[in-house]
Amino acid sequence: MRIFGFSEGYHDAGVCIVDDTEIIYASHSERYSKVKNDKFLHACQIKKINNCDKISFYENSFMKNTRRLYSGQGWDWNKSSISYDISFSHHESHAAAGYYTSKFNECNVLVIDAIGEWDTISVWYCNDLKMKKIKSFKYPYSLGLLYSAVTKRIGLKPNEDEYITMGMSAFGEPKYNLSFLLEQNNHKGVGNIFPKARIEDLAASVQLLYERELLKLIKHYCHHDNLILMGGGALNCVANSKIENKNIWIMPNPGDCGSSLGAAALVNKQKLNWKDPYLGYSLSRSNPKKVVKELLKNKVCGVASDKAEFGPRALGNRSLLGDCRYSIKDTVNKIKKRQPFRPFAPAILEEYADVYFEGKMNEYMQFVAKAEHEFDSVTHVDGTARVQIVKEDNTSVIRQILELWYEETGVPMLLNTSLNIKGQPIVNNESDVNSFMKKYNVQVF
Repeated sequence: MRIFGFSEGYHDAGVCIVDDTEIIYASHSERYSKVKNDKFLHACQIKKINNCDKISFYENSFMKNTRRLYSGQGWDWNKSSISYDISFSHHESHAAAGYYTSKFNECNVLVIDAIGEWDTISVWYCNDLKMKKIKSFKYPYSLGLLYSAVTKRIGLKPNEDEYITMGMSAFGEPKYNLSFLLEQNNHKGVGNIFPKARIEDLAASVQLLYERELLKLIKHYCHHDNLILMGGGALNCVANSKIENKNIWIMPNPGDCGSSLGAAALVNKQKLNWKDPYLGYSLSRSNPKKVVKELLKNKVCGVASDKAEFGPRALGNRSLLGDCRYSIKDTVNKIKKRQPFRPFAPAILEEYADVYFEGKMNEYMQFVAKAEHEFDSVTHVDGTARVQIVKEDNTSVIRQILELWYEETGVPMLLNTSLNIKGQPIVNNESDVNSFMKKYNVQVF
Protein backbone atom coordinates (compact mmCIF):
# COMPACT_ATOMS: atom_id res chain seq x y z
CA MET A 1 0.00 0.00 0.00
CA ARG A 2 1.35 3.40 -0.98
CA ILE A 3 0.41 6.11 1.51
CA PHE A 4 0.52 9.88 1.08
CA GLY A 5 0.94 11.60 4.44
CA PHE A 6 0.81 15.36 4.77
CA SER A 7 0.89 18.20 7.27
CA GLU A 8 -0.59 21.57 6.41
CA GLY A 9 -2.43 24.59 7.76
CA TYR A 10 -0.26 26.06 10.52
CA HIS A 11 3.36 26.35 9.44
CA ASP A 12 6.01 24.32 7.62
CA ALA A 13 3.74 22.11 5.53
CA GLY A 14 5.19 18.83 4.31
CA VAL A 15 4.60 15.62 2.42
CA CYS A 16 5.79 12.06 2.88
CA ILE A 17 5.14 9.02 0.68
CA VAL A 18 5.51 5.57 2.22
CA ASP A 19 5.28 2.34 0.22
CA ASP A 20 4.82 -0.52 2.70
CA THR A 21 7.89 0.01 4.91
CA GLU A 22 9.93 2.12 2.48
CA ILE A 23 10.04 5.92 2.65
CA ILE A 24 9.91 6.93 -1.00
CA TYR A 25 9.89 10.71 -0.74
CA ALA A 26 9.59 13.45 1.88
CA SER A 27 9.89 17.21 1.55
CA HIS A 28 9.04 20.66 2.88
CA SER A 29 6.60 22.81 0.93
CA GLU A 30 8.84 25.86 1.42
CA ARG A 31 11.56 24.34 -0.75
CA TYR A 32 9.24 24.56 -3.76
CA SER A 33 7.26 27.73 -3.04
CA LYS A 34 10.30 29.68 -1.71
CA VAL A 35 8.08 30.95 1.12
CA LYS A 36 9.83 30.31 4.44
CA ASN A 37 7.78 27.91 6.61
CA ASP A 38 5.02 27.84 3.99
CA LYS A 39 1.88 26.44 5.61
CA PHE A 40 0.32 25.21 2.34
CA LEU A 41 1.24 22.30 0.11
CA HIS A 42 2.83 23.11 -3.22
CA ALA A 43 1.52 21.89 -6.57
CA CYS A 44 4.73 19.94 -7.18
CA GLN A 45 4.06 17.94 -4.03
CA ILE A 46 0.37 17.43 -4.70
CA LYS A 47 1.18 15.90 -8.09
CA LYS A 48 2.92 13.06 -6.27
CA ILE A 49 -0.44 11.89 -4.93
CA ASN A 50 -0.93 9.92 -8.16
CA ASN A 51 -0.73 6.16 -7.61
CA CYS A 52 -1.12 6.54 -3.84
CA ASP A 53 -3.71 4.26 -2.22
CA LYS A 54 -4.52 6.27 0.88
CA ILE A 55 -4.13 9.88 2.04
CA SER A 56 -3.47 10.61 5.71
CA PHE A 57 -3.56 13.95 7.56
CA TYR A 58 -1.49 14.84 10.62
CA GLU A 59 -4.09 16.28 13.02
CA ASN A 60 -7.75 16.42 14.03
CA SER A 61 -9.14 19.63 12.53
CA PHE A 62 -12.37 19.59 14.54
CA MET A 63 -10.56 19.26 17.88
CA LYS A 64 -8.10 21.96 16.86
CA ASN A 65 -10.99 24.31 16.12
CA THR A 66 -12.57 23.68 19.52
CA ARG A 67 -9.35 24.89 21.09
CA ARG A 68 -9.19 27.86 18.72
CA LEU A 69 -12.68 28.88 19.82
CA TYR A 70 -11.69 28.50 23.47
CA SER A 71 -8.61 30.66 22.99
CA GLY A 72 -10.49 33.38 21.11
CA GLN A 73 -8.87 32.70 17.75
CA GLY A 74 -12.12 31.78 16.02
CA TRP A 75 -13.04 28.84 13.83
CA ASP A 76 -10.62 28.17 10.98
CA TRP A 77 -12.69 27.65 7.85
CA ASN A 78 -9.68 27.08 5.59
CA LYS A 79 -9.78 23.61 4.10
CA SER A 80 -6.69 21.57 3.30
CA SER A 81 -5.37 21.64 -0.27
CA ILE A 82 -6.48 18.05 -0.79
CA SER A 83 -9.11 15.77 0.72
CA TYR A 84 -7.93 12.88 2.85
CA ASP A 85 -9.09 9.42 3.87
CA ILE A 86 -7.97 9.38 7.48
CA SER A 87 -6.49 11.68 10.11
CA PHE A 88 -4.72 11.34 13.44
CA SER A 89 -4.07 13.71 16.31
CA HIS A 90 -1.21 16.22 16.12
CA HIS A 91 0.87 14.77 18.95
CA GLU A 92 0.17 11.18 17.88
CA SER A 93 1.61 12.04 14.46
CA HIS A 94 4.69 13.58 16.09
CA ALA A 95 5.20 10.52 18.26
CA ALA A 96 4.64 8.08 15.41
CA ALA A 97 7.21 9.80 13.20
CA GLY A 98 9.74 9.13 15.95
CA TYR A 99 8.71 5.64 17.00
CA TYR A 100 8.21 4.05 13.59
CA THR A 101 11.57 5.31 12.30
CA SER A 102 13.47 4.24 15.43
CA LYS A 103 15.30 0.99 16.16
CA PHE A 104 13.49 0.70 19.49
CA ASN A 105 10.79 -1.90 20.04
CA GLU A 106 10.00 -0.60 23.55
CA CYS A 107 10.51 3.02 24.61
CA ASN A 108 9.03 6.28 25.80
CA VAL A 109 8.33 9.15 23.43
CA LEU A 110 8.29 12.72 24.73
CA VAL A 111 6.63 15.30 22.47
CA ILE A 112 7.11 19.00 23.23
CA ASP A 113 5.85 21.71 20.89
CA ALA A 114 3.90 24.96 21.03
CA ILE A 115 0.49 23.32 20.66
CA GLY A 116 -1.34 20.63 18.75
CA GLU A 117 -5.11 20.44 19.09
CA TRP A 118 -5.08 20.81 22.88
CA ASP A 119 -1.92 18.93 23.86
CA THR A 120 1.27 20.93 24.30
CA ILE A 121 3.33 18.16 25.90
CA SER A 122 2.64 14.45 25.68
CA VAL A 123 4.38 11.29 26.89
CA TRP A 124 3.90 7.94 25.19
CA TYR A 125 4.76 4.34 26.02
CA CYS A 126 5.49 2.28 22.92
CA ASN A 127 5.92 -1.48 22.66
CA ASP A 128 5.43 -4.10 19.92
CA LEU A 129 4.35 -1.44 17.38
CA LYS A 130 1.64 -0.06 19.68
CA MET A 131 1.60 3.48 21.09
CA LYS A 132 -0.21 4.57 24.25
CA LYS A 133 -0.38 8.12 25.59
CA ILE A 134 0.36 8.01 29.32
CA LYS A 135 0.52 11.72 30.17
CA SER A 136 -0.32 15.03 28.55
CA PHE A 137 -0.27 18.73 29.38
CA LYS A 138 -2.90 20.85 27.72
CA TYR A 139 -3.34 24.43 26.56
CA PRO A 140 -2.81 27.06 27.88
CA TYR A 141 0.10 25.43 29.75
CA SER A 142 2.86 25.28 27.13
CA LEU A 143 6.62 25.22 27.36
CA GLY A 144 6.91 25.62 23.59
CA LEU A 145 4.55 28.60 23.39
CA LEU A 146 6.48 30.37 26.13
CA TYR A 147 9.79 29.78 24.34
CA SER A 148 8.28 31.25 21.16
CA ALA A 149 6.80 34.19 23.08
CA VAL A 150 10.20 35.06 24.56
CA THR A 151 11.70 34.70 21.08
CA LYS A 152 9.24 37.39 19.97
CA ARG A 153 10.02 39.52 23.04
CA ILE A 154 13.72 39.66 22.18
CA GLY A 155 12.99 40.85 18.65
CA LEU A 156 13.07 37.60 16.71
CA LYS A 157 10.41 35.77 14.72
CA PRO A 158 8.37 33.19 16.68
CA ASN A 159 7.89 29.74 15.13
CA GLU A 160 11.05 30.31 13.11
CA ASP A 161 13.89 31.87 15.11
CA GLU A 162 13.80 29.80 18.31
CA TYR A 163 17.15 28.26 17.40
CA ILE A 164 18.62 31.79 17.36
CA THR A 165 17.27 32.32 20.87
CA MET A 166 19.03 29.11 21.88
CA GLY A 167 22.32 30.34 20.39
CA MET A 168 21.92 33.78 21.95
CA SER A 169 21.45 32.24 25.41
CA ALA A 170 25.19 31.51 25.64
CA PHE A 171 25.85 35.28 25.69
CA GLY A 172 23.57 35.95 28.66
CA GLU A 173 22.88 35.05 32.26
CA PRO A 174 19.60 33.40 33.40
CA LYS A 175 18.58 36.24 35.68
CA TYR A 176 14.80 36.04 35.28
CA ASN A 177 12.27 33.52 36.57
CA LEU A 178 9.80 32.97 33.74
CA SER A 179 8.05 29.89 35.13
CA PHE A 180 4.96 31.87 36.23
CA LEU A 181 4.23 32.49 32.55
CA LEU A 182 3.79 28.79 31.76
CA GLU A 183 0.14 28.73 32.85
CA GLN A 184 -1.00 31.76 30.85
CA ASN A 185 -2.01 32.09 27.21
CA ASN A 186 1.15 33.13 25.39
CA HIS A 187 -0.28 33.02 21.88
CA LYS A 188 0.14 36.77 21.47
CA GLY A 189 3.47 36.91 23.26
CA VAL A 190 4.47 38.21 26.67
CA GLY A 191 4.54 41.89 25.81
CA ASN A 192 7.51 43.92 26.97
CA ILE A 193 8.07 41.85 30.08
CA PHE A 194 11.17 42.85 32.08
CA PRO A 195 11.61 45.99 29.93
CA LYS A 196 15.08 46.80 31.20
CA ALA A 197 16.44 43.29 30.65
CA ARG A 198 19.22 42.53 28.20
CA ILE A 199 17.81 40.30 25.47
CA GLU A 200 20.72 37.91 25.97
CA ASP A 201 19.68 37.44 29.61
CA LEU A 202 16.08 36.78 28.61
CA ALA A 203 17.29 34.19 26.10
CA ALA A 204 19.43 32.55 28.78
CA SER A 205 16.50 32.58 31.21
CA VAL A 206 14.03 30.86 28.89
CA GLN A 207 16.68 28.37 27.81
CA LEU A 208 17.41 27.41 31.42
CA LEU A 209 13.68 27.07 32.12
CA TYR A 210 13.28 24.80 29.10
CA GLU A 211 16.19 22.61 30.21
CA ARG A 212 14.88 22.28 33.77
CA GLU A 213 11.35 21.42 32.63
CA LEU A 214 12.64 18.92 30.07
CA LEU A 215 14.68 17.06 32.66
CA LYS A 216 11.74 17.07 35.10
CA LEU A 217 9.45 15.55 32.48
CA ILE A 218 11.96 12.82 31.73
CA LYS A 219 12.54 12.06 35.42
CA HIS A 220 8.84 11.82 36.28
CA TYR A 221 7.34 10.20 33.19
CA CYS A 222 10.01 8.65 30.94
CA HIS A 223 11.25 5.63 32.88
CA HIS A 224 12.41 3.46 29.99
CA ASP A 225 16.10 3.53 29.01
CA ASN A 226 15.08 4.16 25.39
CA LEU A 227 13.79 7.68 24.80
CA ILE A 228 12.52 9.40 21.67
CA LEU A 229 12.18 13.20 21.52
CA MET A 230 9.78 14.77 19.05
CA GLY A 231 8.01 18.07 18.38
CA GLY A 232 9.73 21.38 17.72
CA GLY A 233 11.32 21.25 21.16
CA ALA A 234 13.44 18.29 20.03
CA LEU A 235 15.49 20.73 17.92
CA ASN A 236 16.90 22.31 21.11
CA CYS A 237 20.27 20.57 20.90
CA VAL A 238 21.64 22.40 23.97
CA ALA A 239 18.85 21.00 26.16
CA ASN A 240 19.09 17.55 24.54
CA SER A 241 22.73 17.38 25.61
CA LYS A 242 21.75 17.66 29.28
CA ILE A 243 19.89 14.32 29.20
CA GLU A 244 21.83 11.51 30.85
CA ASN A 245 21.55 7.71 30.95
CA LYS A 246 19.17 7.39 28.02
CA ASN A 247 19.43 5.89 24.56
CA ILE A 248 18.04 8.75 22.48
CA TRP A 249 16.50 8.86 19.00
CA ILE A 250 15.27 12.06 17.38
CA MET A 251 13.90 11.75 13.86
CA PRO A 252 15.80 14.50 11.96
CA ASN A 253 12.57 16.35 11.15
CA PRO A 254 10.75 16.33 14.51
CA GLY A 255 8.53 19.38 13.86
CA ASP A 256 5.23 19.75 12.03
CA CYS A 257 6.60 18.99 8.58
CA GLY A 258 8.02 15.71 9.88
CA SER A 259 4.58 14.77 11.18
CA SER A 260 3.58 14.08 7.58
CA LEU A 261 5.74 10.98 7.99
CA GLY A 262 3.99 10.13 11.26
CA ALA A 263 0.58 10.44 9.63
CA ALA A 264 1.66 8.05 6.89
CA ALA A 265 3.19 5.56 9.35
CA LEU A 266 0.05 5.44 11.51
CA VAL A 267 -2.02 3.93 8.70
CA ASN A 268 -0.25 0.56 8.91
CA LYS A 269 1.61 0.95 12.22
CA GLN A 270 4.72 -0.82 10.98
CA LYS A 271 8.36 0.05 11.46
CA LEU A 272 9.70 2.01 8.51
CA ASN A 273 13.03 1.32 6.88
CA TRP A 274 14.81 4.48 7.99
CA LYS A 275 18.10 4.85 6.10
CA ASP A 276 18.85 8.56 6.19
CA PRO A 277 17.11 11.95 5.81
CA TYR A 278 18.06 12.39 2.14
CA LEU A 279 14.50 12.05 0.82
CA GLY A 280 13.64 15.18 -1.16
CA TYR A 281 14.23 16.71 -4.58
CA SER A 282 17.01 14.94 -6.45
CA LEU A 283 19.93 16.60 -8.23
CA SER A 284 22.96 15.01 -9.86
CA ARG A 285 25.81 14.06 -7.54
CA SER A 286 28.48 16.67 -6.88
CA ASN A 287 32.10 16.12 -7.78
CA PRO A 288 34.00 16.00 -4.46
CA LYS A 289 37.32 16.85 -6.11
CA LYS A 290 35.91 20.10 -7.49
CA VAL A 291 34.50 21.02 -4.08
CA VAL A 292 37.82 20.46 -2.33
CA LYS A 293 39.70 22.37 -5.02
CA GLU A 294 37.34 25.35 -4.59
CA LEU A 295 37.66 25.23 -0.81
CA LEU A 296 41.45 25.28 -1.03
CA LYS A 297 41.27 28.24 -3.36
CA ASN A 298 38.50 30.41 -1.89
CA LYS A 299 37.78 28.84 1.55
CA VAL A 300 33.99 28.63 0.90
CA CYS A 301 31.99 26.43 -1.45
CA GLY A 302 28.37 25.37 -1.86
CA VAL A 303 27.22 21.78 -2.35
CA ALA A 304 23.89 20.87 -3.95
CA SER A 305 23.97 17.13 -4.49
CA ASP A 306 21.60 14.17 -4.74
CA LYS A 307 18.38 14.23 -2.69
CA ALA A 308 17.59 17.18 -0.41
CA GLU A 309 17.50 16.65 3.34
CA PHE A 310 14.13 16.15 5.04
CA GLY A 311 14.46 18.46 8.01
CA PRO A 312 15.83 21.89 8.91
CA ARG A 313 19.50 20.87 9.06
CA ALA A 314 21.76 20.73 6.01
CA LEU A 315 23.74 17.49 6.29
CA GLY A 316 25.93 17.59 3.20
CA ASN A 317 23.50 17.57 0.28
CA ARG A 318 22.44 21.23 0.49
CA SER A 319 25.36 22.70 2.42
CA LEU A 320 27.62 25.73 2.41
CA LEU A 321 31.04 24.44 3.43
CA GLY A 322 33.97 26.42 4.77
CA ASP A 323 37.64 25.91 5.61
CA CYS A 324 37.53 25.93 9.40
CA ARG A 325 41.31 26.44 9.67
CA TYR A 326 40.67 30.13 9.05
CA SER A 327 38.48 32.65 10.87
CA ILE A 328 35.79 32.77 8.21
CA LYS A 329 32.71 33.45 10.35
CA ASP A 330 32.42 37.00 9.03
CA THR A 331 32.76 35.81 5.45
CA VAL A 332 30.03 33.18 5.77
CA ASN A 333 27.77 35.45 7.79
CA LYS A 334 28.08 38.10 5.08
CA ILE A 335 27.04 35.57 2.44
CA LYS A 336 24.12 34.28 4.52
CA LYS A 337 23.16 37.72 5.94
CA ARG A 338 23.06 36.31 9.48
CA GLN A 339 23.58 37.87 12.88
CA PRO A 340 27.32 37.78 13.68
CA PHE A 341 26.87 36.11 17.09
CA ARG A 342 25.38 32.90 15.71
CA PRO A 343 27.52 29.74 15.73
CA PHE A 344 28.49 27.51 12.84
CA ALA A 345 28.55 23.75 13.03
CA PRO A 346 31.34 21.36 12.01
CA ALA A 347 30.99 18.20 9.94
CA ILE A 348 33.71 15.71 10.85
CA LEU A 349 34.78 12.20 9.88
CA GLU A 350 33.44 9.90 12.59
CA GLU A 351 36.77 8.24 13.28
CA TYR A 352 38.29 11.57 14.37
CA ALA A 353 35.33 13.05 16.26
CA ASP A 354 36.56 12.05 19.73
CA VAL A 355 39.93 13.68 19.05
CA TYR A 356 38.38 17.10 18.40
CA PHE A 357 35.25 17.01 20.60
CA GLU A 358 34.07 15.65 23.92
CA GLY A 359 30.44 14.85 24.62
CA LYS A 360 27.31 13.72 22.78
CA MET A 361 27.44 13.72 19.00
CA ASN A 362 25.49 12.08 16.18
CA GLU A 363 24.88 12.26 12.44
CA TYR A 364 22.09 14.83 12.64
CA MET A 365 23.49 17.76 14.70
CA GLN A 366 21.09 17.07 17.57
CA PHE A 367 23.50 17.63 20.48
CA VAL A 368 26.34 19.95 21.42
CA ALA A 369 29.80 18.78 22.45
CA LYS A 370 32.77 20.53 24.03
CA ALA A 371 35.39 21.62 21.48
CA GLU A 372 38.89 20.25 22.10
CA HIS A 373 40.62 22.16 19.29
CA GLU A 374 41.68 25.66 18.25
CA PHE A 375 39.33 26.23 15.30
CA ASP A 376 37.13 29.15 16.37
CA SER A 377 35.06 29.20 13.18
CA VAL A 378 33.16 26.12 14.37
CA THR A 379 33.16 26.88 18.10
CA HIS A 380 30.49 28.84 19.94
CA VAL A 381 31.22 31.46 22.59
CA ASP A 382 30.61 28.86 25.33
CA GLY A 383 33.21 26.48 23.86
CA THR A 384 30.72 24.04 22.35
CA ALA A 385 29.80 22.93 18.85
CA ARG A 386 26.77 21.25 17.26
CA VAL A 387 28.69 18.44 15.62
CA GLN A 388 27.69 16.35 12.62
CA ILE A 389 29.64 13.13 12.65
CA VAL A 390 29.93 11.62 9.17
CA LYS A 391 30.05 7.85 9.23
CA GLU A 392 31.81 5.66 6.72
CA ASP A 393 28.50 4.41 5.31
CA ASN A 394 27.04 7.91 4.90
CA THR A 395 25.48 8.13 1.44
CA SER A 396 25.97 11.89 1.05
CA VAL A 397 28.87 13.28 -0.96
CA ILE A 398 30.00 14.97 2.27
CA ARG A 399 31.83 11.78 3.26
CA GLN A 400 33.98 11.80 0.11
CA ILE A 401 34.58 15.53 0.43
CA LEU A 402 35.83 15.16 3.99
CA GLU A 403 38.07 12.22 3.10
CA LEU A 404 39.69 14.22 0.29
CA TRP A 405 39.91 17.28 2.52
CA TYR A 406 41.72 15.30 5.20
CA GLU A 407 44.20 13.99 2.62
CA GLU A 408 44.93 17.54 1.48
CA THR A 409 45.02 19.36 4.83
CA GLY A 410 45.34 16.87 7.66
CA VAL A 411 42.11 18.31 9.14
CA PRO A 412 39.11 15.91 9.13
CA MET A 413 36.37 18.54 9.37
CA LEU A 414 34.77 21.48 7.63
CA LEU A 415 32.39 24.22 8.62
CA ASN A 416 28.92 23.12 7.50
CA THR A 417 25.91 25.43 7.34
CA SER A 418 22.75 25.34 5.25
CA LEU A 419 22.84 26.54 1.66
CA ASN A 420 20.46 29.46 2.04
CA ILE A 421 20.20 33.10 3.01
CA LYS A 422 18.61 34.10 6.32
CA GLY A 423 14.83 34.15 6.02
CA GLN A 424 14.83 32.04 2.85
CA PRO A 425 14.37 28.28 2.41
CA ILE A 426 17.33 26.02 1.70
CA VAL A 427 18.29 25.69 -1.97
CA ASN A 428 16.29 22.89 -3.58
CA ASN A 429 16.56 22.57 -7.36
CA GLU A 430 18.72 23.56 -10.32
CA SER A 431 17.12 26.99 -10.62
CA ASP A 432 17.85 27.71 -6.96
CA VAL A 433 21.48 26.71 -7.43
CA ASN A 434 21.97 29.04 -10.39
CA SER A 435 20.23 31.90 -8.60
CA PHE A 436 22.35 31.43 -5.46
CA MET A 437 25.62 31.49 -7.41
CA LYS A 438 24.58 34.57 -9.37
CA LYS A 439 23.32 36.58 -6.40
CA TYR A 440 25.97 35.74 -3.84
CA ASN A 441 29.04 35.03 -5.95
CA VAL A 442 29.61 31.61 -4.41
CA GLN A 443 30.51 28.56 -6.44
CA VAL A 444 28.08 25.65 -5.95
CA PHE A 445 28.75 22.14 -7.22
